[in-house]
Amino acid sequence: MIVTGLFAGPGGMCLAAKRLGHTTVGVENDANTVATRLAAGLPTIHGDVTQYSPRDIPGDVLAGGPPCQTYTVAGNGAGRRALDTVLALAKALAAREDITQVLAELDDARTGLVLEPLRWALEAIDLGRPYKAIVLEQVPAVLPVWQAYTEILRAEGYSAACGVLAAEQHGAPQTRKRAVLVARRDALVGLPAPTHRPWRRGALSEVETHLKPVVAMGDALPHRGEFTVISNYGTGGDPKTRGRRTSSEPAFTVTGKISRLRLIDADGTELARLSHSEAGRLQGMPADWPWSGGDISQQIGNLCPAPLAEALFRAAIGPAA
Repeated sequence: MIVTGLFAGPGGMCLAAKRLGHTTVGVENDANTVATRLAAGLPTIHGDVTQYSPRDIPGDVLAGGPPCQTYTVAGNGAGRRALDTVLALAKALAAREDITQVLAELDDARTGLVLEPLRWALEAIDLGRPYKAIVLEQVPAVLPVWQAYTEILRAEGYSAACGVLAAEQHGAPQTRKRAVLVARRDALVGLPAPTHRPWRRGALSEVETHLKPVVAMGDALPHRGEFTVISNYGTGGDPKTRGRRTSSEPAFTVTGKISRLRLIDADGTELARLSHSEAGRLQGMPADWPWSGGDISQQIGNLCPAPLAEALFRAAIGPAA
C-alpha cells in the first residue's frame, strides 16, 4: 500500500511503514526536516499540508502527527484553550461546511492543523477514493479530537479506535505517552496490544509477567556502558527536583531539549552528552540515520517513536502482502 504521511517529520512513521513493506510519500514543510528525509531516501513533498489534498497526492493509507506545540504542557496552550472550538470545527467538517474563516481567527494557526487529516480523509471519501486505513498520533491532550474523529469516521463507514498508548509498551526505549487513532475501511480494527511491560519502579503484577521486559537506554546504547541521566524536564529548572534514570531504565520522554540532558558515570564523572545518533536511537531510529539540516534536536523530539509507529501500522494494515 502507499502510505501518505502528513506532517511527515524526519521519518519515524515512514520508516515504520517501510519496515512492513509499504511505499511511503511524506508532506513536510520544515526545510531542515526535509533535508533529513531526503538524505534518508524518503520520498518527500516539501510543502504546506494545507495547500494539498488527495487530488494532488493519491494514496491508500493516510498517516500523520500534526504539530503539537499548542497542545503540549510545555507549549503556549492555545490548542488546549481552543479545544471546544476545534471539536466544533471537526463536526462542521463532517457536515462538509467551510471552516476557513474560523480557522483564520484562531490565536495560533498551528492549533487548527490537527484537523487537516480529517479534511484529507473526508475529501478522499467525496472523491470516491477513500483511504483504506488511517493512522494518527499526537500528544495526550489531543485525545478528545481523536475521539471526535472516531465518531465521524465510523459514521463514514470506517471501523475506528483511539486511546493513549505508552511507547515503552511497544518496544521504544523511552517513556512517552501518545494519543493515537487507527481506522480501517474494510475490516475491524483495534489498538495494538502491548508487547512490553509498562515501566514503573517496583515489582511487576502477575498479569504483566508474560510481556517482554522494557527496553532500557543501555539496550539502545550498549557502547555507553553504565550511566545515569539527569534531567530537569518538568521541574521548572529547580535542581532539587531533577529526575534521574539509570541506563537500566528507559529514557525520559525525548523532546527537542534532549541535548540538555546530563550524563554521569557511577563515580559522578560528567560524560559526553548524547549525540544526534544516540538521541535518535532512544526514539527507535537506526544508528546511521542521516540527520541533516539544522535544529536536529528538535527534529528528533518531534518524531513518533518508530517502534510505536510500527505497532500502529501493524494494527491498521499489517505487513505488505
